[in-house]
Amino acid sequence: MSGATTTGGRVSQPESAIPPAERKRRAVDLAFRFALLSCLFIAVLLLVVLLVDVVEAGAGSISWNFITNFGSSSADRAGIKAGIYGTLLLMAVCAVFIVPVGVASAIYLEEYADETRWWNKLIEVNIQNLAAVPSIVYGILGLAFLVRGPLSLGNVVMAGGLTLGLLVLPVVIISGREAIRAVPPSIREGSMALGATQWQTIWKQVLPASIPGIATGVILALSRAIGETAPLIVVGAATFVAFDPDFFSQFTALPIQIFDWISRPPSEANNFRPLAAAAIVILMALLLLMNGAAIWLRNRYEQKW
Repeated sequence: MSGATTTGGRVSQPESAIPPAERKRRAVDLAFRFALLSCLFIAVLLLVVLLVDVVEAGAGSISWNFITNFGSSSADRAGIKAGIYGTLLLMAVCAVFIVPVGVASAIYLEEYADETRWWNKLIEVNIQNLAAVPSIVYGILGLAFLVRGPLSLGNVVMAGGLTLGLLVLPVVIISGREAIRAVPPSIREGSMALGATQWQTIWKQVLPASIPGIATGVILALSRAIGETAPLIVVGAATFVAFDPDFFSQFTALPIQIFDWISRPPSEANNFRPLAAAAIVILMALLLLMNGAAIWLRNRYEQKW
């Protein structure tokens, strides 16, 4: 074979022996890979630039007083204590709502629902569509049915947390279904062959094996909910709260405070822009802490199962 070389037992042809169509295909493949890597590099670079800019602008304003003080009309005395409390309470209400409802819905659709029935098809289509609905629409829904309307909870933490829960519930249902579907059918068949009922099989075998995937969905849902501003504005979250909120009181949240501070015109006497940057850093730290704890729990269950 003239001009051919052997590398690791494989015969490679010289460049001149490669057909033009094959050379063109390889060139297009390399160009496509280069374009993908370039886009990834640009996106990561922009993210790093934004993070560095925010940290540089807000690091000097982060202090213990900034964390423990309430809001104020003076930038020197303003803090985010009420915003932190409100954000944590909102996430608690949201998690308590989306975990049982989302997991129960995923179990029904994946284990019990008859796919040939029209109402089950309608439910699945609606869940897929609800995942793409703008967040402001959920804010209007929360205002109409939770703040006012049938429940009339008012502008309280409970209404805000339930509104955020409705916003991210489709994410939990979809990820929960994928996690349950990933459990091998042999586990179900073996459990039922030993005499277990369908519910005992789901409770003792399927759910424990799918916890890592469900936890990932909950992480993604809470990560989206913690940064939402539009639904909270619609349901009546305040920009200034000078007390520690509870589940049935007026409230504010870190995204609301950041939005309020960044909207104020800067001045030499009262510049809230550094405070907004500092609040963004605190919000990112809370998000990383939540994700870290959830990932640790997920990895622990993965090692167990």
